[in-house]
Amino acid sequence: MTIVVTGAAGFIGSHVAAALLDRGETVLGIDNLNDYYSVALKEARLARLAARPGFRFVKADVSDRTAIEALAPDFAEATGVVHLAAQAGVRYSLENPYAYVDANVTGQVAMLEAARRMPKLKHFVYASTSSVYGANKKMPFSVEDRVDSPMSIYAATKKAAEMMTYAYCHLYKFPATGLRFFTVYGPWGRPDMAAYLFADAIMAGRPIRVFNEGRMKRDFTFVEDIAAGVLAALDRPAAADANGAPHTVYNLGNNRTEDLMRFIGIIEESLGREAVKVMEPLQMGDVPETTADIEASRRDLGYEPKTPIDVGLPRFIAWYKDYHGIA
Repeated sequence: MTIVVTGAAGFIGSHVAAALLDRGETVLGIDNLNDYYSVALKEARLARLAARPGFRFVKADVSDRTAIEALAPDFAEATGVVHLAAQAGVRYSLENPYAYVDANVTGQVAMLEAARRMPKLKHFVYASTSSVYGANKKMPFSVEDRVDSPMSIYAATKKAAEMMTYAYCHLYKFPATGLRFFTVYGPWGRPDMAAYLFADAIMAGRPIRVFNEGRMKRDFTFVEDIAAGVLAALDRPAAADANGAPHTVYNLGNNRTEDLMRFIGIIEESLGREAVKVMEPLQMGDVPETTADIEASRRDLGYEPKTPIDVGLPRFIAWYKDYHGIA
């Protein structure tokens, strides 16, 4: 039996693939290794996986329908899909919206079409995002909240992916679970995300851009906690709702909102250097605060995040120094 992991060379995908291998699963990893950020970093993540028994990699783009259809024989033994391949990033979606529609909508449909034809499939788990909560003012964000006011093109494409998946579950009756991730950070992280951007700038002596004049709060979530939540969801196929669609969504966050300035302070302390901060207004498409209500995830999945930023950020910085050869 095989678990298909798309985005296997990505930040979260590589951690999920490793966690699946840790428990003895066979993993088929798929990734297009695009150059949105360092291909060398993606290849380094893959190399760690490729060295392990039970892992096989196929280079393919999930938005390429022909390429995904050609993998049908490889999917014959798949019992689960963890679909994490996506075009991420709120700000870049303002520059290149087509990349988001291709990866996050067309790619979602291509994988759903593949999933409905997998003869042994038990569960389709896919990545959504806290960004779908958009302009919501109520905190913490609950899966019961309305999510029809996206503040970015990225958020709109991820909400579209949720709705498309619901329709497939209703029509074809295979179970699927969407996971709304909240600001994930940790070792092997993405260079376009806050922890990596700040560490890079501080080490190079460049100023860091601090948006909304520092008045930002995020539910920063350590990647190993996220991976544990993904596996817990995979093991618990969604039950049918009142309309007969076996589909559900959960929040995966730390359930603890942190001030951005405290986040920066821990990075400074871990690096032993002070950042030069440039205070800027809130960026278009961004929101000042996110907080995850994870009660449903705790109840149904046994999800329990364990890593505060006081522990997780020093672990990220230790990896960052090692990866970049910094003494």
